[in-house]
Amino acid sequence: MHDLIYYMIWIVRNIFCRRATGAPWYVKNSVLHRDLELPTISKYMKDASEHFFDIAKNHPNPLLVSAVSYEPPPPHYFCRRSRNILIDPSDDHTVEVEKLIELNKMAID
Repeated sequence: MHDLIYYMIWIVRNIFCRRATGAPWYVKNSVLHRDLELPTISKYMKDASEHFFDIAKNHPNPLLVSAVSYEPPPPHYFCRRSRNILIDPSDDHTVEVEKLIELNKMAID
Protein backbone atom coordinates (compact mmCIF):
# COMPACT_ATOMS: atom_id res chain seq x y z
CA MET A 1 0.00 0.00 0.00
CA HIS A 2 2.84 2.38 0.91
CA ASP A 3 4.52 1.84 -2.47
CA LEU A 4 1.28 2.50 -4.35
CA ILE A 5 0.71 5.81 -2.55
CA TYR A 6 4.34 6.80 -3.11
CA TYR A 7 4.03 5.97 -6.81
CA MET A 8 0.80 7.96 -7.19
CA ILE A 9 2.35 11.01 -5.48
CA TRP A 10 5.39 10.66 -7.75
CA ILE A 11 3.18 10.64 -10.88
CA VAL A 12 1.21 13.72 -9.80
CA ARG A 13 4.41 15.55 -8.93
CA ASN A 14 5.95 14.76 -12.33
CA ILE A 15 2.83 15.96 -14.15
CA PHE A 16 2.78 19.17 -12.11
CA CYS A 17 6.48 19.87 -12.76
CA ARG A 18 6.08 19.26 -16.48
CA ARG A 19 3.03 21.54 -16.77
CA ALA A 20 4.45 24.26 -14.54
CA THR A 21 7.65 24.49 -16.59
CA GLY A 22 6.09 23.80 -19.99
CA ALA A 23 8.75 21.12 -20.59
CA PRO A 24 8.27 18.96 -23.71
CA TRP A 25 7.71 15.22 -23.46
CA TYR A 26 11.33 14.27 -24.17
CA VAL A 27 12.77 16.05 -21.10
CA LYS A 28 13.43 13.47 -18.38
CA ASN A 29 11.67 13.83 -15.05
CA SER A 30 15.01 13.57 -13.27
CA VAL A 31 16.24 16.61 -15.22
CA LEU A 32 13.15 18.59 -14.22
CA HIS A 33 13.58 17.70 -10.56
CA ARG A 34 17.29 18.55 -10.66
CA ASP A 35 16.78 21.88 -12.39
CA LEU A 36 13.95 22.83 -10.04
CA GLU A 37 16.08 21.65 -7.08
CA LEU A 38 13.22 19.59 -5.71
CA PRO A 39 13.96 17.06 -2.98
CA THR A 40 12.84 13.49 -3.53
CA ILE A 41 9.49 12.57 -2.03
CA SER A 42 11.11 10.43 0.68
CA LYS A 43 13.45 13.31 1.63
CA TYR A 44 10.51 15.73 1.73
CA MET A 45 8.50 13.37 3.94
CA LYS A 46 11.46 12.89 6.26
CA ASP A 47 11.93 16.66 6.58
CA ALA A 48 8.19 17.16 7.18
CA SER A 49 8.24 14.50 9.90
CA GLU A 50 11.21 16.10 11.62
CA HIS A 51 9.46 19.48 11.48
CA PHE A 52 6.28 17.98 13.00
CA PHE A 53 8.14 16.33 15.88
CA ASP A 54 10.10 19.52 16.56
CA ILE A 55 6.83 21.43 16.91
CA ALA A 56 5.18 18.64 18.93
CA LYS A 57 7.84 18.89 21.67
CA ASN A 58 6.35 22.16 22.93
CA HIS A 59 2.68 21.44 22.29
CA PRO A 60 0.21 21.82 25.20
CA ASN A 61 -1.42 18.44 24.44
CA PRO A 62 0.33 15.76 26.59
CA LEU A 63 -0.55 12.97 24.13
CA LEU A 64 1.24 14.78 21.36
CA VAL A 65 4.26 15.41 23.58
CA SER A 66 4.35 11.70 24.48
CA ALA A 67 4.63 10.86 20.76
CA VAL A 68 7.90 12.80 20.67
CA SER A 69 9.47 10.67 23.39
CA TYR A 70 8.55 7.48 21.53
CA GLU A 71 11.27 4.80 21.46
CA PRO A 72 11.31 2.76 18.25
CA PRO A 73 10.98 -1.02 18.49
CA PRO A 74 13.80 -3.34 17.45
CA PRO A 75 14.49 -3.38 13.68
CA HIS A 76 12.97 -6.86 13.27
CA TYR A 77 9.63 -5.78 14.78
CA PHE A 78 6.80 -6.26 12.28
CA CYS A 79 4.90 -3.01 12.98
CA ARG A 80 6.57 0.19 11.83
CA ARG A 81 5.54 3.61 13.01
CA SER A 82 5.99 6.91 11.24
CA ARG A 83 8.69 7.99 13.69
CA ASN A 84 10.91 5.16 12.39
CA ILE A 85 11.26 7.05 9.11
CA LEU A 86 13.46 9.58 10.88
CA ILE A 87 16.06 6.97 11.82
CA ASP A 88 16.00 5.10 8.50
CA PRO A 89 18.91 5.79 6.16
CA SER A 90 18.13 7.61 2.92
CA ASP A 91 17.27 5.41 -0.03
CA ASP A 92 19.67 5.12 -2.99
CA HIS A 93 17.63 7.42 -5.21
CA THR A 94 17.58 10.21 -2.60
CA VAL A 95 21.34 9.92 -2.06
CA GLU A 96 22.03 10.18 -5.81
CA VAL A 97 19.71 13.17 -6.27
CA GLU A 98 21.33 14.99 -3.35
CA LYS A 99 24.77 14.36 -4.89
CA LEU A 100 23.59 15.78 -8.23
CA ILE A 101 22.15 18.88 -6.55
CA GLU A 102 25.44 19.48 -4.71
CA LEU A 103 27.41 19.05 -7.96
CA ASN A 104 25.04 21.46 -9.71
CA LYS A 105 25.51 24.04 -6.94
CA MET A 106 29.32 23.70 -7.12
CA ALA A 107 29.23 24.12 -10.92
CA ILE A 108 27.23 27.34 -10.60
CA ASP A 109 29.58 28.84 -7.99
